[in-house]
Amino acid sequence: MSKKDYLKDAKLSTRVINIGIDTDTAHGAVMPPIYLSSNYTFEGFGKKRTFDYARSGNPTREVVSEVIAELEGGIGAVMTASGMAAIDLLWQPLEKGNNRVVAPHDCYGGTQRQLNARAKQGLIDLVYVDQGDDAAVLKALSQPTAMLLIETPSNPLMRVVDLQKLIDLGHKAGAKVAVDNTFLSPALQNPIKFGADFVVHSTTKYINGHSDVIGGALVCTTAEDLTLYRWWANCVGSTAPAFDSYLTLRGVRTLFVRIKQQQQSAQAVAEYLESHPVVSKVFYPGLKSHPQHDLAARQQAGFGAMMSFELKGGLDAVKAVLDVVDLFSLAESLGGVESLIVHPASMTHAAMSPEAQATAGITGGLLRLSIGLEDADDLIKALARALSVV
Repeated sequence: MSKKDYLKDAKLSTRVINIGIDTDTAHGAVMPPIYLSSNYTFEGFGKKRTFDYARSGNPTREVVSEVIAELEGGIGAVMTASGMAAIDLLWQPLEKGNNRVVAPHDCYGGTQRQLNARAKQGLIDLVYVDQGDDAAVLKALSQPTAMLLIETPSNPLMRVVDLQKLIDLGHKAGAKVAVDNTFLSPALQNPIKFGADFVVHSTTKYINGHSDVIGGALVCTTAEDLTLYRWWANCVGSTAPAFDSYLTLRGVRTLFVRIKQQQQSAQAVAEYLESHPVVSKVFYPGLKSHPQHDLAARQQAGFGAMMSFELKGGLDAVKAVLDVVDLFSLAESLGGVESLIVHPASMTHAAMSPEAQATAGITGGLLRLSIGLEDADDLIKALARALSVV
């Protein structure tokens, strides 16, 4: 049995390690080489090779796109220069008269900023809805819709929505459905299994996992859509560079082992925070107190390593904690080997208006954590020291 045939029946955690390995025919390199050339020769007049210009195609980028598509169960992936470029790619083919987009009211601040800007330009007809409210969703989808965007768990409040229900409702409205799977990664959630047409990632986060590259991916489920979106990515020039693709490929190989350790530590941290007297609420689906705990357990393979919590003392308490906290770096982004702490209202979601933040439930007393690979006991000790000043 060939290696390729063997991998068909292997687990995802095995396939992610082996796709593209030992495929170099020039020198027998075990790891896929990085191709930094911006252009490629033609064999002769009218005889184009597989690649001609790096914006439209690159061998290194092809390998990582194959890996991510395999992980998500798609037919192929378009690798972009950032997660926001992947989101923006979704709207490129939409045409006037069929450009209605229904998006979550509590989506990532950068996504909302982009959606609002595209709506202002007239590129899309935008509707926000609380996707946990069945009646509101039905009303929003009562008109023909081009695209339904889902983000679950939500950023930063970790709300979980029913993928199967929303995807079915989106299709009934004539919409294609895209799911932002950045927070969980394909190691813990596979939206295509529920019928999603597209999966979007900021590969900057868990897929790369080392906080040293910016990138995105749009996974497609049909050859027609893959061709269409690759055309648009080439047209607007949003494709990922070769070196960034190389770093992402290197990072994704360890996705499953990283996630396993990170979510184990996250559970311990969340349970500690839930019992702390200065914490009013913890938002983590792994806690039985989380309103969508059972739903998350059904549709996810784990609860992930992202959480947020509110301090009883509000913004003043947040400032006091951030002045003294150690081990957790005060920085945006998530999903890396290092633990991070973020104040969403003034950092990741600052692009949202105060009214939009209030509607989404983002308060001045809210902090978001991305749990890394440090020892869980050390992370809890660091939080205990920081919270002791409140």
